[in-house]
Amino acid sequence: MTIIEPAAGLVLPPDVDEEAFRSAILAFAEAIGEENVHVDDEHVRPYDDRFPVTEGDEFRPSAVLWPGSTEDVQAIVRIANEHLIPLHAFSTGMNLGYGGSAPRVAGSVLLHLGKRMNRVLEIDERLAYAVVEPGVDYASLYRAVQESGAKLMIDPTELDWGSPLGNTLDHGVGYTPYAAHAMWRCGMEVVLADGSVLRTGMGGMPNSDAWHLYQGGLGPSVEGLFEQSNYGICTRMGIQLMPAPPESLSFVISFENEEDLAAIMDTTLPLRIGMAPLQAAPIVRNVTFDAACVSTRGHWYDGEGPLPDEAYRAMMTELDLGYWNVYGTCYGPRWLIDRYVEMIREAYLAIPGARFDTTETVTPGTRRAELLGARDQLNNGIPNRHSSAVFDWFPNAGHFFYAPVSAPSGDDAAAQFADTKRISDAYEIDYLAQFIIGLREMHHICLPLFDTADADSRARTLEMTRELIRAGAERGYGIYRAHNVLADQVAETYSFGDHAQRRFNERIKDALDPNGILNPGKSGIWPARLRGRGL
Repeated sequence: MTIIEPAAGLVLPPDVDEEAFRSAILAFAEAIGEENVHVDDEHVRPYDDRFPVTEGDEFRPSAVLWPGSTEDVQAIVRIANEHLIPLHAFSTGMNLGYGGSAPRVAGSVLLHLGKRMNRVLEIDERLAYAVVEPGVDYASLYRAVQESGAKLMIDPTELDWGSPLGNTLDHGVGYTPYAAHAMWRCGMEVVLADGSVLRTGMGGMPNSDAWHLYQGGLGPSVEGLFEQSNYGICTRMGIQLMPAPPESLSFVISFENEEDLAAIMDTTLPLRIGMAPLQAAPIVRNVTFDAACVSTRGHWYDGEGPLPDEAYRAMMTELDLGYWNVYGTCYGPRWLIDRYVEMIREAYLAIPGARFDTTETVTPGTRRAELLGARDQLNNGIPNRHSSAVFDWFPNAGHFFYAPVSAPSGDDAAAQFADTKRISDAYEIDYLAQFIIGLREMHHICLPLFDTADADSRARTLEMTRELIRAGAERGYGIYRAHNVLADQVAETYSFGDHAQRRFNERIKDALDPNGILNPGKSGIWPARLRGRGL
């Protein structure tokens, strides 16, 4: 059997010798089919982190499995327990700035759930929900809803190749009124570390018709325990969807000065917190992010070091944008939209120099219109990948993430911007960022771009991001999502009560997964067997 011939340079899991590894691979093949088990470079190497910031094999997997059902996942988990094989399950593996499909522990066996488990299982128009497997991406869910004829709207993220299930379980957010994805996930099927299956909430009652309607049930609500954890493998999830509104109108508001950010945020909160007039999650983008979506860096500046002031001025002039640009959408009957737009326009135009456009007033054919059009699609539940153009900002561009969460206040936004821009400039890395404004919080999504072919560029990006995490933690800004290489550092910043959260997480991990086989180290949660070993 060719599948048990490991690739040259095989990285074995901790505490597993080659004989045990071969035995496990044979057992996996017998359980799910030889054609769905791979250890050769041709199949395994494509799952490496596409944008690595480290050297070597720190996050290299040993094999990849393609389960086709919940029952397959159960069989895999039981075999992994017998042989102490760490498993790293993922949906599509396309969250590239956070490590993609690469595991936290070298030698782990990958479970590419999305390869074969990629069905939309149910769409219910009357009750407004869908049920998906891990491999369903936003583009597929959108097509399925459209083909069903249901008058429902999905909430896509920035790029259409992401998985709704995977994004939700990683605390992801979107841009429509259903932007807080964890609020709208309802009813999960989870394979636990012992191979048993848990159905959360009302799914615990056989034949319940409320499994995807009500998150609770009897006793503790546990769905949140499977977000950003390593306590189980989710194989299906319900997503509550928004009924399609009768009409919508998107807008862009541009602001001339860096210093306008505080006023923008302080204007936004009272308009947003009651979901009227700002019904959807608005974003505040800096001009560099917008420029990277429609141009290349060399068009503005071909020198070394951070972008100079004249490059920013050129972007603003040529793209007809401000230094900061706010994008959002209003929904409902036209009379209500017009009233909401009037309120929004009046509030933001109180900031000197602000300019307001809608999809109806923006000049067609301009970059301003293109950028607003891409946001209009997302805010109306139509996924796209317009922002993927940032990967062409310069040759071999890859991206990393620094993403703190805080109150959506002017002071917090100004402090985060000042610290991040200062540190980015010091490391000669462009500041590309957007603030996503929730009901009572903001996500500051910073996208450091680096040259994937340049070892120094990779190292500087990692060093800079570590410094940003330290600087943010000193101000109380916590990172809400972490790359493999940063997980332990980020977990360390959540230090209240002598790291009470981490100790709590570890106690649950040890109870549910005593052999520590499910994605050890995820979010800084280590099982007792591997804890403190410097992996």
